[in-house]
Amino acid sequence: MVAEQFLELPEKLSAFNRAVTTKVPIAQTPKEVVWTLNKAKLYRYIPVLPEEKRHPVPLLLVFALMNRPYILDLRPGHSFVEFMVKQGYDLYLLDWGSPGPEDKRLKFDDYTLDYMPRAIRKMKTISGSKEFSMLGWCIGAILTTVYSALRADDGLRNLILLTAPLDFSDKQGITFARWVDERYFDVDKVLDATGNMPGEMIDYGAKALKPVDNYVLNYLKLWDNLDNPQVVEAWKAMNTWVTDNVPLAGGAFRQLVVDLYRNDRLMRGEWIIRGERVDLSQIRANLLTVIAEADHITPPCQSEAIMSKISSKDKELFRVRGGHIGIMAGSGADKITWPHIEGWLQTRSK
Repeated sequence: MVAEQFLELPEKLSAFNRAVTTKVPIAQTPKEVVWTLNKAKLYRYIPVLPEEKRHPVPLLLVFALMNRPYILDLRPGHSFVEFMVKQGYDLYLLDWGSPGPEDKRLKFDDYTLDYMPRAIRKMKTISGSKEFSMLGWCIGAILTTVYSALRADDGLRNLILLTAPLDFSDKQGITFARWVDERYFDVDKVLDATGNMPGEMIDYGAKALKPVDNYVLNYLKLWDNLDNPQVVEAWKAMNTWVTDNVPLAGGAFRQLVVDLYRNDRLMRGEWIIRGERVDLSQIRANLLTVIAEADHITPPCQSEAIMSKISSKDKELFRVRGGHIGIMAGSGADKITWPHIEGWLQTRSK
């Protein structure tokens, strides 16, 4: 028996090595580019239902600036995008692309007041609808929140926020705040050296918050399941996304650190975006806020206060057991998070 185990070890090591070094096809739901600006692209997913069976209100997906958005369309059979298209939504995705050295001065001002309005106008033209819904995840939730406050009369009917890092008042409860504390982290020196904030540095900062999980247990899970093709394929798809990082534009990174993490200017009503104060009470769209209870990237304390700041009469706070990524891309997302989002949106998209 011992000899047989040793004979199997080289084959198992080879399979493990292939899994951790193999990039797999992702983002396979059919789509077309309908608009571009600089590095950004607006995709429209090809509808699968006839027009009379589709929801008339289009949905725009907005993900974080420093990650690829295809986590929303990870692989066939386990894709939020695929799920929503099959439910009859006219679905669009705003892909920010990867900023180059020439983009180091891009700020939240540019993304929310130049890129988003233009992409939304294009979406309205294609869909023929004056109203629309938006879903923002992580930093994408900051972008959609700011846009919703500054352009409250632009036709936004429904706003969905996923793991939204909006409230930075609890310095002890926000794990990332420790990395960017002004006593230890000089944001100007870093950006003077790098221009944009490298994706690898952001990725390391996130993983170092839970080093055992990310650098040990994640690989042990793969090792223990090498004989399970479904687990291996899911692991490879997630690993393909996790290791495909992009930089964060220097101007936006400085705002994230100084204006939000250190000074909590959004919740305090003091954040000025291109001369306009972001007043959260201006938000009147129907709101669904989704919180991941085990989120160490965006702890629940960052997402709760928005509920009392806005003027929306129709608002819901939905808590999900899981982590920052797992609530939308984990094994149980298609049974809990996706159906809840779709059910909430369906009644508000007629």
